[in-house]
Amino acid sequence: MSEASGPAAAGRPPRRRDRPWLMRTYAGHSTAEASNELYRRNLAKGQTGLSVAFDLPTQTGYDPDHLLARGEVGRVGVPVAHIGDMRRLFREIPLGQMNTSMTINATAMWLLALYQVVAEEQGTEIAALQGTTQNDIVKEYLSRGTHVFPPGPSLRLTTDMIAYTVGRMPKWNPINICSYHLQEAGATPVQEISYAMSTAVAVLDAVFASGQVSDDRRGEVVGRISFFVNAGVRFIEEMCKMRAFGRIWDRITRERYGIEDPRQRRFRYGVQVNSLGLTEAQPENNVQRIVLEMLAVTLSKDARARAVQLPAWNEALGLPRPWDQQWSLRIQQVLAHESDLLEYDDIFAGSRVIEAEVAALEAECLAEIARIGEMGGAMAAVESGYLKAQLVASHAERRARIEAGEEKIVGVNVFRSTEENPLTADLDGAIMTVDPANEARVVAALHAWREERNEPRAAEALTALKKAAAGTDNLMTATLECARAGVTTGEWSWALRDVFGEFRAPTGVSGAPLAVTAEPGSPLAAVREKVARTARELGSGKLRLLVGKPGLDGHSNGAEQIAVRARDAGFEVVYQGIRLTPAQIVSAALAEDVHCVGLSILSGSHTELVPDVLAQLRAAGAAELPVVVGGIIPAADATALKAAGVAAVFTPKDFGITEIIGRIVDEIRQANQLDPLEVPV
Repeated sequence: MSEASGPAAAGRPPRRRDRPWLMRTYAGHSTAEASNELYRRNLAKGQTGLSVAFDLPTQTGYDPDHLLARGEVGRVGVPVAHIGDMRRLFREIPLGQMNTSMTINATAMWLLALYQVVAEEQGTEIAALQGTTQNDIVKEYLSRGTHVFPPGPSLRLTTDMIAYTVGRMPKWNPINICSYHLQEAGATPVQEISYAMSTAVAVLDAVFASGQVSDDRRGEVVGRISFFVNAGVRFIEEMCKMRAFGRIWDRITRERYGIEDPRQRRFRYGVQVNSLGLTEAQPENNVQRIVLEMLAVTLSKDARARAVQLPAWNEALGLPRPWDQQWSLRIQQVLAHESDLLEYDDIFAGSRVIEAEVAALEAECLAEIARIGEMGGAMAAVESGYLKAQLVASHAERRARIEAGEEKIVGVNVFRSTEENPLTADLDGAIMTVDPANEARVVAALHAWREERNEPRAAEALTALKKAAAGTDNLMTATLECARAGVTTGEWSWALRDVFGEFRAPTGVSGAPLAVTAEPGSPLAAVREKVARTARELGSGKLRLLVGKPGLDGHSNGAEQIAVRARDAGFEVVYQGIRLTPAQIVSAALAEDVHCVGLSILSGSHTELVPDVLAQLRAAGAAELPVVVGGIIPAADATALKAAGVAAVFTPKDFGITEIIGRIVDEIRQANQLDPLEVPV
């Protein structure tokens, strides 16, 4: 557990150093071949584990040639459609010696099966495999949006995976309870801890109720549960949160499940520090944010992360380059190997300030966990909409504090003057771009795979999978046969959709309370007047805004906040949630007779999907309907979108939501040839 010490102080014996945490970089893009090259380069630079980013079609169970996959293939991760892709992804990477984290949830069982088969082909005993499948479907319903199946079947998939891995892959973490995205969706520390713990309870209860694990192995199940946590820039608060997490987990596993071995009760977590908290404005400030956030999860030995992955400084601008990822890796290496951090016991032990904060967090969290338990647990609280509404409300409150200047973000709402930034002097060169022709190549390769495989074996494997899903058998066995038979990601998912159905999670918008008041003289009051006056001039009872999420991007936080603020400004808002085709969005816009269409895309697919929406509006005779777009959109793309007919483009630097709503009203007035309103916002 220790390594040789660094230089000793004069007259003192050298100290023993703890082993550093696993150092990972969340990566994957374009194709399996390109991602494999990136992984091998990162490992050669000293990275000690892999963290695989899958593209959105893979995460949501679609093949690259599906309509909803258009524009999304290889954008925010690597496309893996079948066992051939998985072989190429890990070419010349010995899986028996690797610790691999796979950020995958709804299709986690499928990706683990592909990983296992590739490991077997490499000659690796599967009992030796080490790593993690994220596999937390609750946070997908609440924050990330890559869910596929309803809660019950989703929990069954997770339960079957846990039962399978405990028996056959004892070093594998079959689930990573992920509170990371909860924080990005607005969760307070109390909500982040409480919702994650409630999810863990729901999962463990389901596993033990399934009868697939004997009582004498309950400790092994608990000991393989891991967590994936977010660390924001509020350094002390985050460190206390980690300590509270550990204490509450120890208490739940001891009192609820009777686990006596303290090693099996240990709170085991990995972390990525806050990516959505990085800023497009003055992006160089993101470096110090990343360092502070990393310190929150490494300084405290008693609550230190087991694995850390850091975003790159330019993630608010677009896809980081290999050099940017190297910079983030070097930040970890300098802390672990140059500093004396790993030579000391917990330096916060006995601190009255820390102990008081942790105790307060623990008490509040236990109360919220009990409240969720009274509702029937995490799954019931998801289906009722309670958890989502709470997150949307918390996020709205935080955004209101930022806009009011109560919560300061350097370079965004305070200290905005800046020198010219040499890092972003060439914006097109400051990020990596995915070749638009890549998608066609991936689709062509998929078609070739289907033509060359043993079709009868693939069909038989899918039939067996459906039969198992309709019954009670553990689904891992049938899934492994699908992997070996050359079944594709989309085929595996559609077979289960046929049995389980699909699920559209609550949006939380209608239940979110008012976050910003329209006091006389306030910015919101001014915008409300603009909205009301424009509606009167158009002879409409209310202005109607459609907020749409085309494609597979499930990051709905921004769309939800626009919808809530537009509602509070007097708009009638049409928001149907995530994962819509351009045709569905256009159909809803026409059916609801809206005055503006707002599209939110953070995955990079705007260059494909937005022009499609514009074209379909023109074909339907609604070319005059203004379309505005928000997301992580490089300047060159924004220029192209405006040239194509988009009325306005909003990016993360446009942090004032009330101001955005006011500008949307301006676009509605211009589209309808109304005179501009000189109303201050």
